[in-house]
Amino acid sequence: MLQALLLAPLRLLYAAWAVAAFLVAGLSTLVLLLVLPRMQQRRAAARALARAFLAVAGMPLTVKFPERIPMGQCVVICNHASYLDGIVLTAALPPCFTFVIKREMAHFPLAGPLLRRLGSQFVERFDRHRSAADARRVLRNATQGSSVVFFPEGTFTRTPGLLKFHLGAFVTAVRVGCPLVPAVVRGTRRAVPPSGALPLPGRIELEILSPLAPAAEADDPEAAPRLREAARNAILAALGEPDLTCCDDTGRPPDRARARSVPVSRP
Repeated sequence: MLQALLLAPLRLLYAAWAVAAFLVAGLSTLVLLLVLPRMQQRRAAARALARAFLAVAGMPLTVKFPERIPMGQCVVICNHASYLDGIVLTAALPPCFTFVIKREMAHFPLAGPLLRRLGSQFVERFDRHRSAADARRVLRNATQGSSVVFFPEGTFTRTPGLLKFHLGAFVTAVRVGCPLVPAVVRGTRRAVPPSGALPLPGRIELEILSPLAPAAEADDPEAAPRLREAARNAILAALGEPDLTCCDDTGRPPDRARARSVPVSRP
């Protein structure tokens, strides 16, 4: 208890420093993105400032096996644990990727304009018709040669673990015929907790797993589900966190699962 009381002012001081660093980096990035005319220049600037923010905020980034990222077009997928994940992947990946992001982020005061200038693709999660239209737009851009980053869980929860994967990333890889690269991010859940607790310094790691080649038969209806299963199994094995496929988007088991667990629960 005494140790926690002594550390509390330091945690508050660090949180204030991290927030200030984020605002300075974010506003600087936005200014550069408004000024720089070419997409490649804007993405390179965002990458440099993302790296600078992580270093200044005491969250040094290590990228394991970056050589596994193909030279040509590919689809990268990653587990999702924190709002920090997008910054980490921006800092870690070459400045040639388009990020696919939930549409709610388009309305964030600083993030929305910044993400638009980086060419991010916003997708609807709840309206089925709009979601289908967004998926077609993402696929159309990918067929024009764009490399794409997805967080296939679509969200993150307070509960550590891996949620079910949506199919969009895998349909894109199969239709385009490009490699799919799974990746695992570690440390972001602790650094910027989904619970809203104060941020903490600490090492961040992004591990690039071995690329997966989609089936040659793009018209095979099972090709995308098979690729999804293989990629999810690879991430789950490397991540070392629970499988939350039985859970809803809040990380809690659905009602039926909770009901089944009642008779066998122990005090």
